[in-house]
This record gives sequence, C-alpha cells and structure tokens, in this order.
Amino acid sequence: MALYAIGDTHLSLGGSKPMDVFGEGWKGYVERLREGFSAVTEADTVVLCGDLSWGMSLEEAGEDLAFLNGLPGRKLLLKGNHDYWWTTANKMRTFFAQRGLEKLEILHNSCAFYGDVALCGTRGWFFEENGDPHNTKIFRRELLRLEASLKLAGEGEKLCFLHYPPRYRGYICQEIVDLMEQYGVLGCYYGHLHGGSHRLAVEGRQGKVDYHLVSADYLRFTPKKILD
Repeated sequence: MALYAIGDTHLSLGGSKPMDVFGEGWKGYVERLREGFSAVTEADTVVLCGDLSWGMSLEEAGEDLAFLNGLPGRKLLLKGNHDYWWTTANKMRTFFAQRGLEKLEILHNSCAFYGDVALCGTRGWFFEENGDPHNTKIFRRELLRLEASLKLAGEGEKLCFLHYPPRYRGYICQEIVDLMEQYGVLGCYYGHLHGGSHRLAVEGRQGKVDYHLVSADYLRFTPKKILD
C-alpha cells in the first residue's frame, strides 16, 4: 500500500483539446500517463491535484473520468482552475455511481485518510490585494474550505494538496501558508505550473512545511510516491 500524487492530467479523450500541441513535453501524454501508473497497485491511493479534464460538463468529461477510474488505485480528486465540469458534490457522486466510477472520490470541503495520515486540500487561489471583490470572494472561500478540511483532520499527521501553488519563486500566498503551519501540515503538494514555469517551483522545506510540485509534465507523467 502506498500514497501518490499527480496533477494536471489535462485529458481530452472525448474532446478537441489534446495537450500534444504544446510540444515534446506533452507528446503521447495519455499513454505516458498510463505507463506512469504501472507502479501503482489497486491497494494504493493517488491524489489528483486538479486540471484533470478539459470537459465543460460532467458528460463531456465522462470519458476522461472513466480513463482515470480505470487506472490502478483509489483516486482522490481536487478541483483545478480548468475543471469546468466540476459541479456540486452530490451531482458528481451520483454521476460516478451511475457510470460505475467506483475508484473516484472528491476531496472538497472534506478530508480523507491514508491510514492515520489525514489528506486535506482545496483548489487554492492566486491572490493579490487589487481591490477586485470577485477575486477576494473566491480567495476567502478557498481559505474557508482549506480550514474546514484541516479541522476535519483532527490532531494527527496532516498532508495538504492544492492545485495552485501557495508559494513559488517571487510569490507567497501568506494566508494559505499560515493556515498550513497553524494546523501542523507536514507536506504540501501542488500543481498548475507547466513548461518554463517549472523553474519557479519551490521544492523542499520552507518554514515548517515541505513543498513539492506534482504537475504531470513535471513528473514526466509518473505519480510521485509520498508514503509507503
């Protein structure tokens, strides 16, 4: 049994937005992703850190979600900024049940457990104090979701999974970092950064938390093992 993380699969199996057009780093990425999961077993857990499908609705994302379900292991899904198919938790769970997607679970206003380790998270947000009330509203909501997830975790060991990086070179989302440190998060795994932006990634210990980028192209489409 092992715990893994990977984000930004950007699937478009039933659509018209394959990522192969973005150059060599994405060439053949669907098969590379399938091969990357070859080390994962059905007893393992994989956290998928957002931007999973280009589908605009659950129906449009259905083929992509079925592909993810068919990969080995239990999958915990986070929302990314391009997951336009994401809807209410009840609608998604009903859709999963109707389609037989029994290996997909939602990490949203909740936490899950890998043994005694709490798996917490939310989408996150890039935030600048620019006076935009819509931006501020989304950011505050993401903070509430993250704190709700951390509270549900209890007093044990906690890991945090986000789509947006809470920090990268030249930027820090202090409110999210403060929440993770306040609740004793040991490791934070995030996606969103691609291509040339990989150089901005923060890897390793910063303050009290270990940070790791898990975008699929950064990991060469092989999930990152976190725990045995």
